[in-house]
Amino acid sequence: MRLEDYWGIGPKTSELLTAELGTERAVEAIESADVRALVDAGLHRGRATRILRRANGEAGMEVLATGDTRDVYDDLLTLAAGYALTEHAADRIRVLTPSLDRETVETRLDGVVAARDAWAALDDEDRDRVVEAFATYDEAGGTDRAAVETAIALREVGLTGETFAALADLDDDALREAAEALGDVRGSLGDDDVEVASGADDELDRLRDRLSAAEELADSAFDVLERVRDGSLRDFEALEAATVDHVATETGVDPATVRAAAPDDALDAADFVSATLRGLVDELADAVDEREATVAADLRDRIGDADGDVALAVEVVSDVAVDLSLGRFAAEYDLVRPRLVEDGLAVRNARSPFVGDPVQPVSYAVGDHSLSGGAGVPNAESPPTGDRVSVLTGANSGGKTTLLETLCAVTLLASMGLPVPAEEAEVGTFDRIVFHRRHASFNAGVLESTLRSVVPPLVEEGRTLMLVDEFEAITEPGRAADLLNGLVDLTVDRGALGVYVTHLADDLSPLPDPARIDGIFAEGLTNDLALRVDYQPRFGTIGKSTPEFIVSRLVANASDRAVRGGFEHLAAAVGEEAVQRTLSDARWTPEDDRSTDD
Repeated sequence: MRLEDYWGIGPKTSELLTAELGTERAVEAIESADVRALVDAGLHRGRATRILRRANGEAGMEVLATGDTRDVYDDLLTLAAGYALTEHAADRIRVLTPSLDRETVETRLDGVVAARDAWAALDDEDRDRVVEAFATYDEAGGTDRAAVETAIALREVGLTGETFAALADLDDDALREAAEALGDVRGSLGDDDVEVASGADDELDRLRDRLSAAEELADSAFDVLERVRDGSLRDFEALEAATVDHVATETGVDPATVRAAAPDDALDAADFVSATLRGLVDELADAVDEREATVAADLRDRIGDADGDVALAVEVVSDVAVDLSLGRFAAEYDLVRPRLVEDGLAVRNARSPFVGDPVQPVSYAVGDHSLSGGAGVPNAESPPTGDRVSVLTGANSGGKTTLLETLCAVTLLASMGLPVPAEEAEVGTFDRIVFHRRHASFNAGVLESTLRSVVPPLVEEGRTLMLVDEFEAITEPGRAADLLNGLVDLTVDRGALGVYVTHLADDLSPLPDPARIDGIFAEGLTNDLALRVDYQPRFGTIGKSTPEFIVSRLVANASDRAVRGGFEHLAAAVGEEAVQRTLSDARWTPEDDRSTDD
């Protein structure tokens, strides 16, 4: 396959990769999602990541139907990569993509959940040992020896379970013997250009020292000529002898070897000296290569039967690093395995992975699901089932956008085979996820670009999930209500699922039967005048923006008399009694009752 056949690789990038890696190695790096190889070849890490995502998950990347969906996807992988135990594991996490293949998703879920449980079962001391082992592995550049020593450390910690079964197949004694031999190697013994470490072989060290000295002399051949030239030496034979003696003394090479490297047909003294030094460098370089190959062969023989364990350790450590990194991420965020279903999206006590504690978990659902717990009045523990579309209304700063983002994050994590931030979840397979955040601009250009962004994915074949925030922000309210009605109808007609956030619920025409309206409510102000919101939507109820809470806070916080007067004027417009009652409630504390009782 030509490099330019891969997404994102043009002529210049192809030329760079070919020059640095060769076509075959470059293709191998792309097919194996080896970010490090592409970065080492000169690509920016972000560009390398984008190329590998497309190369290894083209269909999955099509799930990310809008820029806002892609932003959530990037944020999730950045979050997960932050728990990576090695740089290579972080790179592999960053190139994870959604998958439409159920078996692939289930298999990855198996591995990550098992890794999560294994990590959670370790005490703090053993976790520190694992982190330290992988840190040492990374610092060593992921060499064979580092992989072997990391495998030994992981076995000593006692990682068990299906995810780490391959560790159990390794032989400790063979690995320790191999580690000793691998200590004399830089790189992998399987490489053609393996480098034997200094100190591994005395003869190799001597040859390297002589080669280094000869190279230094060759770099200053003119100075050598000046040293060996003597005004009393008028014949060429005397110059030859002086050159041989000087070079032999400076390099430690026997004179016969130096003499053998000298040319027979030098043009003059300068040519003789420089040609002698070049010939000696070439001869010593060949001797070093020959000796290094011999020593490497001896080291391979020393490893002997452990060679298979070494190869397995290299592979296992790399894979375990990825699984355990994702397990750390899942454990840190208390992620649970979702149930994968054909259609529908439902979460119980879901939390945004992007909002720090404390956070109120919420339950929500669209489509068919089994979290409802059977017949009964829908509530926070049992969201309604069967509705294809919900219209979410309610208070400003009430968490509506965060709920959309949470639903997007849950769906994306599940589509990548990763656990989700909820107590329980059912997630369908979606060909496209359309997440659209609210835009502050109000012009025809924004309206057109928004419609171009959200409508085409909705009308394509396959399953689509629509998560659209405050559509009215891009055009006048009356027209926005008409467009929103049209989108809800189209979502139902296309068999898609959708959650639409709006403040225009009262302006909407009657919704189709498979749609409902939910509301989030502000409940007042705290003692420090912060808005107090119940972030759990109330199903089948229109939420209210409750402007009196906002105006109350503005009245209370205004320090300028004129400004305060302006806010009080607005208080009269929204209902002065409600504003005063809100301020009174906010300033009341339990101590007030106790002081009254006294």
